[in-house]
Amino acid sequence: MSFDDPCIMGHHGGVPKPLPLLDPPSYDGSCCTPLVAAPLTTERAEALAGRLKAIADPTRLRLLSILLSSEGLAACTCDLTGPVGLSQPTVTHHLQKLAAAGLVVAERRGTWTWYQVVPEALTGLASVISPT
Repeated sequence: MSFDDPCIMGHHGGVPKPLPLLDPPSYDGSCCTPLVAAPLTTERAEALAGRLKAIADPTRLRLLSILLSSEGLAACTCDLTGPVGLSQPTVTHHLQKLAAAGLVVAERRGTWTWYQVVPEALTGLASVISPT
């Protein structure tokens, strides 16, 4: 990685401020008891609906697929705008929706934010709707 990388340095250059690395939040799977195990409670239905709603948007699905196919399941916001053809604020809005649903986590690095998939959250979603 070079110091002239715009994802690290921003548009004006300089040395980035070191930031602490964050561990992804622990994922308890509370929204994701398989539907075949027992009927959903109201609370679990709301939590599951929130996650499903977050990925029901075509742009968010595309962003999620890009993250999943990226090294380390992560990418900088600056690397996501081009592939989806949207502005940085719009991409950030969609990524924040995925983060609010617990599907990705964000980490500031210099002037940019990197987003990483929470694999357990996606596994939980897949298992909850599995008929077996």
